[in-house]
Amino acid sequence: MITHDVTDWDDAYENGRNIPGGGNYPAAWVEPSASFRAAAKARLDISYGKGDRHAYDLFMPEGTPRGLFVFVHGGYWVGLDKSYWSHLAAGPLARGWAVAMPSYDLCPAVSIAEITAQVGQAITHAAGEVDGPIVLSGHSAGGHLVTAMMCEDSPLPEAVRGRLAHVVSISGLHDLRPMLKTTRNELLKLDIKSAEANSPALKRPLPGVRLTAWVGGTERQEFLRQNALLANIWHGLGATTLEVVEPDRHHFNVIDGLGDPGSNLVRAALDPVT
Repeated sequence: MITHDVTDWDDAYENGRNIPGGGNYPAAWVEPSASFRAAAKARLDISYGKGDRHAYDLFMPEGTPRGLFVFVHGGYWVGLDKSYWSHLAAGPLARGWAVAMPSYDLCPAVSIAEITAQVGQAITHAAGEVDGPIVLSGHSAGGHLVTAMMCEDSPLPEAVRGRLAHVVSISGLHDLRPMLKTTRNELLKLDIKSAEANSPALKRPLPGVRLTAWVGGTERQEFLRQNALLANIWHGLGATTLEVVEPDRHHFNVIDGLGDPGSNLVRAALDPVT
């Protein structure tokens, strides 16, 4: 039996200090994202709500889109925005999919429950702009937010739920109760009730929606555990799930495959749908 005793929960969920060159992120994404936006066929800053951060960028492929791919960014619900990730639209775009990337408000100004509702609003708005099946992907906290969309209490309206085909959570956080043991919770402001209420791993998945839980092989043990956790639990509840541990990938470069239409990650996301 292998046991993993956690004595420092902040370190267990700390990525930058535990990755060689980790301090280069997220700055490493700024230039490639800006260059991609400048050259892409895109509608930027589409409003889905009343707040300054209630906007998404929509990248369009050549011809009629095969469907809508949405990428939801991470940042532990307290940082970053849509501008860091534009280059990751390249993979789905080359496969003929429209790609939406939303921003949302951040803790502690709002709660994780409010962020979840905002992401639902952004997806719903984008779904009104693009026909066809919907594939969601998100990284880290974004992985939590997209898996929340396929829970039984999803904020998505019935018409959008009916188009939801596949959710790809990359290094997602699916059980929020460990966050109570971190100093980050000073910003998240979770208690046990809200942590449980916002944990996809403690809910039932919507029927008919596939889940892929994807993580880098060199990530922190807690991210590996969280990845396996959701795929395991939801498989037991009847969902079609796939758990992937991508070798030699850490928490920051595990998303790079989204920018390559021939990558294993893009194929895993789109091939089951198309």
